[in-house]
Amino acid sequence: MTELLSLVDVNLASAADFRPELVLTFGTMWLFIVDLFWKNHPGRSARLAVNALLVLGLAAVFLALQPAGARSLFNGMIATDGFATFFKWLFLLSAALTVLIAAPGKDFPPQRIGEFYALMTAMMLGLFLMASATDLLMVYLSIELVSLCSYVLAGFKKGDRRAAEASLKYVIYGGVASGVMLFGMSYLYGLLGTTSLGALAGNLLHLQATGLPAAATRLTLVVAVVLVTAGVGYKIAAVPWHMWCPDVYEGAPTPFTAFLSVGPKAAGFAVALRLFYGALSGPSAVTAGFGEAVGGIPWPAIIGIMSAVTMTLGNLTALAQTNLKRLLAYSSIAHAGYMLMGLSAASDRGMQAIMIYLLIYVVMNLGAFLVVILVAEATGSESILDYRGLARRHPLAATAFAIFLFSLTGIPPFAGFVGKWYLFVAVIDRIPGPGGNWYATLAIIGALNSAISLYYYARVIRAMFIDVPYAEPRQAPATPLMYQLLLSASAVAVLVFGLWWTPMVDWTVASLHMFKG
Repeated sequence: MTELLSLVDVNLASAADFRPELVLTFGTMWLFIVDLFWKNHPGRSARLAVNALLVLGLAAVFLALQPAGARSLFNGMIATDGFATFFKWLFLLSAALTVLIAAPGKDFPPQRIGEFYALMTAMMLGLFLMASATDLLMVYLSIELVSLCSYVLAGFKKGDRRAAEASLKYVIYGGVASGVMLFGMSYLYGLLGTTSLGALAGNLLHLQATGLPAAATRLTLVVAVVLVTAGVGYKIAAVPWHMWCPDVYEGAPTPFTAFLSVGPKAAGFAVALRLFYGALSGPSAVTAGFGEAVGGIPWPAIIGIMSAVTMTLGNLTALAQTNLKRLLAYSSIAHAGYMLMGLSAASDRGMQAIMIYLLIYVVMNLGAFLVVILVAEATGSESILDYRGLARRHPLAATAFAIFLFSLTGIPPFAGFVGKWYLFVAVIDRIPGPGGNWYATLAIIGALNSAISLYYYARVIRAMFIDVPYAEPRQAPATPLMYQLLLSASAVAVLVFGLWWTPMVDWTVASLHMFKG
């Protein structure tokens, strides 16, 4: 009885630092309820958008009031620390922009927009838990919450065959990836006797100090890490777990595609950093990576190979795409490869580089998808051919899109250059140490891929500013005021942070502290 009361006291004390997640939990229920009451209200879309923004805003207020420092909550299942807080702000920014994009759009019928916002907030809860999870079971449960909401939202368009196909493929790939990851987690628990990420590192070091008892044990440990990596790789769309990405991006409603390209990807990297850099590394992470801790396998090199293959396949496949959503899908795969360079560096600088890049990627990728939405609503098409002459029909959209695409390429003075600069610096810093030749090769591969990406981004820019349309469209893209404001603000942000990136650097430095138990 005493132990039960003690457990209740611990959970009640943890609830005070769990307020943002509680807001999202009750906010999801609230949005479902008000959606039922406003089913036939003429202004329901705007009202529900305001309610969704209020829920996100209240979560942001409670997140801002979180006390500094790192603490474990709910008996070690999740933690609140600077690392998790950074990613939660990132998710809130992505969700708020997505709500503003979806509100005046035509992707959702007014009768179902409330369901979209409610599922979005439920998905946000899963993303928050992914960033905070410090236990393998919580990692799995949070990924499943995000995945289940994603499956529904990917097939949200009733009667659309592409949406149905996208949702079905997403469910199949996601189910397999989740099962494989859970199987790997069971192996880790069987070998190390714990599901706590904080205890994994200590048990791994103890296992290494006593000597792995048999080759079979070493092999099992490696297989377990590979299987868990498959689940994380699926969330970030890294090769070879990327197959779902192009079809889902093309078939899903474009506002959700925009969010899917940034929110779950950032959460996947949060889990990857906690797992590889935090749980499986031990104190030797900065100097020797985490190879010695996990079966003597050079994991930084293996992740580096994943990085090289992911960025190369993404960029080469994007060269042949004519559908903008598929092009941006393969571009998203390539950018996951760039960020894996930071994870391969296995250092504080690599971790910081990933965080900086994700912060920039949210703005420029959501901005790019906003232009895709605008053109698709005016023309009914997502083909590059319909972007011919866009600069004459809609100078703001064309100029903003060019800024986003140049930034995605990594050309100065745009913010994307700053993100790639920090990723390359993180890799180059490792050249003087062990495996220096490999890190030099990875940096060269990354630079070549950036050059390749310029070609397919430049195709779109050429179509907008140089090519003449086959036939003059019946109308110029009608742009709601909200879209104009978002396009302008995003383009300005990409330009400003390409010249003045100190605030981003300071924020990420302050957010590097990760709770390790």
